[in-house]
Order: sequence, then C-alpha cells, then structure tokens
Amino acid sequence: MGSTVPSVPTKLVDVEVATTSRRNVPAVVLAATGPVLGPGGDGIDVSELTGKAGETVRHDQTWTLGVGTGTLSDYRTAGAALARALSGEDAPKSADVLLTPDFDADKVRAFVLGAALGGYRFKVTGEDAPKRVGSLRLVTGDTGFEEVLTSAALKAHALATATSLARDLANTPSNVKDPRWLTSTAAKLAEKVDGLTATVRDEKWLRQQGFGGVLAVGGGSTRPPRLLELTYGTTGPHLVFVGKGITFDTGGISVKPADGMHLMRTDMAGGGAVIAALMAVARRQLPIRVTGLVPCAENHVSGSSYRPGDVVRHYGGATTEVQNTDAEGRMVLADAMAYAVKNLEPDLIVDVATLTGAMKVSLGLRTGAVFSASEEIAANVIDAGERAGEKWWRMPLLEEHVDAVASEIADYKQCPPGPGGITAALFLQKFAGQVPWAHLDIAGPARSEKVYDEVVAGATGFGARTLIELAEKYSR
Repeated sequence: MGSTVPSVPTKLVDVEVATTSRRNVPAVVLAATGPVLGPGGDGIDVSELTGKAGETVRHDQTWTLGVGTGTLSDYRTAGAALARALSGEDAPKSADVLLTPDFDADKVRAFVLGAALGGYRFKVTGEDAPKRVGSLRLVTGDTGFEEVLTSAALKAHALATATSLARDLANTPSNVKDPRWLTSTAAKLAEKVDGLTATVRDEKWLRQQGFGGVLAVGGGSTRPPRLLELTYGTTGPHLVFVGKGITFDTGGISVKPADGMHLMRTDMAGGGAVIAALMAVARRQLPIRVTGLVPCAENHVSGSSYRPGDVVRHYGGATTEVQNTDAEGRMVLADAMAYAVKNLEPDLIVDVATLTGAMKVSLGLRTGAVFSASEEIAANVIDAGERAGEKWWRMPLLEEHVDAVASEIADYKQCPPGPGGITAALFLQKFAGQVPWAHLDIAGPARSEKVYDEVVAGATGFGARTLIELAEKYSR
C-alpha cells in the first residue's frame, strides 16, 4: 500500500472491564440528565452540568461524561464523545470509566461501540496523527457481572472493528483504490483470519465466464475489473452477501455532475461492508456458512466505455438494455447474484449497495432501505440493525412497476421508469431467482459530512454491523 494512505485497518481504542480503578489514571464520572452523578462524583460541582448525552467536562484529573436519559443511542453518543474529548496534546494513555450500577450488557455494547468508533480518523497527511487515548477501563462495582460485561465489550469491539475496516476501504482515495487494490487488500487481510478463504478473479476469467455486466461497467477504465469471493464455513445455513464494489464512479458516458463526484471514492461502501462482515463472522467462528461476493469495477469515461442503448449479457445468459451508464451498480450486482444462484446453493442472498439517489430523498442520510418479498427477512434485517445501532426502513416492491422492468429489445430494462429505488430493486429481484433475497440500499447512510453519535465525517461503515448480526441470527 505504500505511504500514500494510512495503514489498513485503523487501530481502535482498546477496552477492558474490571472491578477496580487505577491510581494516577484519569477517572470518568457518568452524569445522567439532571444532572445525577454516578460513582466517583462526590465533590464535583454540578452547577454547570446538564447530563446531556455526550457532554464532556474536565475537572482537573476527573472528567464528567453526560449519558442523557440512558438510552442505547445516548450511550453510543457518550462513548464517542469521550473518545474525542480524550485526544490532543495532553491526551492520557488510558482512563477509567466508573460505571453506574444499572449498567447491563446492552449498555456496555453501546458505550464500547461509540468509544471505539468515535475517535476514528482517516487522513492522508505528512503530519503525525494527533494523540488520543489508547485504552479505556470500564470499572464495575458488581464483581459477579464482570464476565458478562467483558463478553459484551468484546462483541462490541468486534463490531466496531468491522465498521472501521469498512470505513477504511471506502475512505481510501481512488488514485490508490482500484479493483485490483481493493480485492488484493481484502485477500491479504483474509489470509490472517482462520477459516476464511479469498479468491480473486481477473478480467480474463470474467470474460470466460460471461460476466457481461462487470465487464461492461469496467470497460471504460485502464484499470480492469475483478471479482472477490470470500468463503467461510462448511455447515449450517448458507448466506451469500453481495456488495457493490465500484471503486470510482464518473457515471460513464452518462457522466455525473462535477459537484459531489469526488465523493464517489465511497461508491464501493457496500462491498466494503461485505468484506468487513466476512472478516468478523470468521473471527467469531459463528456456526454458519457465509460467502461474500464483491464485483469490482471502475466506471470511467473513454472510447471503450459502454453506452446507453447497449444490450449486455449477464452471467447465466439474461440480457439487459442499458439506458443510463450511471446505473452501473445494478449491472455488476446482477452478475454476482446470478453466479450465486447457479453455483452456491444459497439459503439467503443479501445484496448491499450505494445504489440510488432516490433513497437519499426518501429516507434521508441516516437510514438504510430494505427491499424484500419476505416480511420475515425484512424484519430480520431491521432487527439485526437495531441490535447493531443501524436504522433500516422497509420499502415496497410495488407490483404496478414490475412490468416496467421488461425491455422490448432485451430481457430487462436497466433503468425502468417510476420510483428509482423501487424499480432498481425490482430489476435486481430478477437475478435472485427463487432464492430468498433482500436488497439493502445504503446510498444515504454510507457517507456523512458531519459528526454525529459514533459517526465521523467521511465513510460511515454502515451495513457491516447489520450483516454480522444477521449472520449471528441465522447461526442460532
């Protein structure tokens, strides 16, 4: 990777649970709305405190940290705010967080998730990174509960590590990140994880196998496409996660407006979420079989770019009439989904992609869209997201738009008329065959331009934690 980008993955704050605090280590006293101070709060002046979630105030060697009304969102916000506050020139190496007696496993998970991710930083610079706290000790007064809280903290840290990796991959600038870099980086990381196997296919293999969608989208770039296949497990239900891996998107001949195009380095955020999720599932050794497919291409403008009006033949033989070369994500996902249906015998396919601007309009920038013909699958995704601290909303696969997917010159139209997020999902549904399927559109929450909760500006890593929680549900 050289010195042009930070090392991947980013190092996160370490967290441990213990029953004793330490000498000469800054203590963090929790303050609920009111404010009401927790253990260690004797003698602290509360006149200027509110206890609002994320409020951090230094009192010599002690800090107060607002946890609001104690919701899980409040604890994520508080953990993230603490990580940001304990940074800078005088950042301590460690700090003790004095837990209140009501702390349970869910609260620890939320707090650790926020603390691990709140201090995340990805910056290409010649300067040294600012100092930040290296570790936190969560101090509980309940000696019988230490093991439970430790287990919760470890799981939260694993989820945070996955989110961080997804952020790293999406934040990497596209002069470095091409299909080869993304797939080879994922493969190198996979080599270090027991039970996880990575296979990278090049453009020659893609041509031999008939991956027409991936080849069409990648045809305008001098940096050829790739297909990454990550495999884990041999028993249990077989889940296939398919992630859009467009390493940069100019829009092709249907070129995007200049405003915002620089953000298209994160157009492979779905692929990044899949890669990160597979790493975490394998590290946790879940009793399930999971395959991750990430079709990777750079959608560029040149004399060899695919055109509106072209008819592309996908893996498996189905054909698509191209109407807009900027609707490239569904072209590569269609190939990978068809490959999964034919070769992998999946029990469930979940594709995840920064697919349509329509969903940013419909649901805003903090909520992902779920499309599925199955009420149970949609509910499972939403429930997994709730456990992971990611919000999802089920969108309809409207029957009145199904016929619009049909093309007069090919099997399908790439961009049917109608509501853009829904018609894109209806197009992808054709390639799921009879396999239970869900489509996750993360165009809105995959990026952020400001800090909130555990999110920092740039790629958010959204979706990775939901996929991990979903795999855990199906492994029970």
